[in-house]
Amino acid sequence: MTRTRPAPVVAPERPADKIRWSRKDLLGLQELSRGEIELLLDSTDSFKEVSARDVKKVPALQGKTIANLFFESSTRTRSSFELAAKRLSADTVNLDGSTSSTEKGESLTDSARAIEAMQIDTVVVRHQASGAANLLARVLDAGVVNAGDGVHEHPTQGLLDIYTIRERRPIEGLRVCLIGDILHSRVARSNIWGLTKLGASVTVCGPPTLIPAGIEELGVAVSYDLDAVIGDQDVLNILRIQFERQHGGYFPSIHEYAVEYGITVERLAAADPDVLVLHPMPMHRGVEIAADVADGPHSLILDQVTNGVAVRMAVLFHTCVAR
Repeated sequence: MTRTRPAPVVAPERPADKIRWSRKDLLGLQELSRGEIELLLDSTDSFKEVSARDVKKVPALQGKTIANLFFESSTRTRSSFELAAKRLSADTVNLDGSTSSTEKGESLTDSARAIEAMQIDTVVVRHQASGAANLLARVLDAGVVNAGDGVHEHPTQGLLDIYTIRERRPIEGLRVCLIGDILHSRVARSNIWGLTKLGASVTVCGPPTLIPAGIEELGVAVSYDLDAVIGDQDVLNILRIQFERQHGGYFPSIHEYAVEYGITVERLAAADPDVLVLHPMPMHRGVEIAADVADGPHSLILDQVTNGVAVRMAVLFHTCVAR
C-alpha cells in the first residue's frame, strides 16, 4: 500500500551565495534553512579538493581544538571527524564516553563543562539519548556538532548522503527512496529534512512496524511495498536494521525482511538503469543489501565514506569560524 505524499512543507529560499553561516552549533538539518544546507554543500567542494592533494592539510583551524566525545561505539564517524579536524590543522582529543566520568555518576553537562574548561573550541558528540547534543549546546559556550543522538538526527551523515547524490544529479525534483528501519533511524530523519528542503521528492518504504506514525507530515510519501515503488526512484538509500535499538518483534524473521525489502540484483532490474544506491554503513550483507549490489556499478557507498571527511571539514570550519 502506498500513501500519497502531501504538498511540500518547505518553500525555496535564497541562493547559498547570499547566506552567511552564523551558528556555533550543528544540531540537525531540521533547524537549517535551504541556503544554509547549500552553503555547507558548496563548501564541501573546496574541502574535497584539499583531500585530493599530496599534502592533505590547510591551516584553516590552526590553533583550534576539537574534542570528539562519543558515548556510543563508532568507527567511521569518529575517525572521519578526527581526520577532518586534522586536515584543517586543528588539535584533537578523543574521549570515550564508556570510560568517562559519566560512568561514575557524573552528569553529561558536568562532563562537558569540564572538557570545555580545557579551552576546547568545538565538541563533537555522539550519544544514545535523543536531544543530548541540544542539551550541551544550551550549556556550553563551545560549539557543539551532533554526530548522532538517539533516534533524533545525524546531520553530517545526511549532508554527506545528499552531497554524494548531488555530485551526480541535481537534487531539485529528484526521487529518493529511503528503505528499511525508518522508525529507529536518525539518518533517515536528517535525509528527509535535507532532501525535502532542497526540493527532492522523498518516499519512505519498509515494514509497517518500522514506519513512524504520522511521518507523512514531514512531506514524504509512505509505501510498504518496495516492488511497487522501486521503478519510480532515482536514488535508493538503504538503511541498516538497527538491532541494538529494537526490543520487540518488528518483523517475523531476518529472512522474510530480506525477501521483502532486501536490495538484490534481481530487484534492482526493475529500477531505473541509472539508479543510484547508497547505504550509510555498517551493512548487513545479504539482509538489507546483496553483496553484488553493494559492490556493483550502481553503488556509491565508498563515495559516501570519502565525502564524509570533506563534509565534516566544512561543518567544523563553519561552526568554529562562527564563534
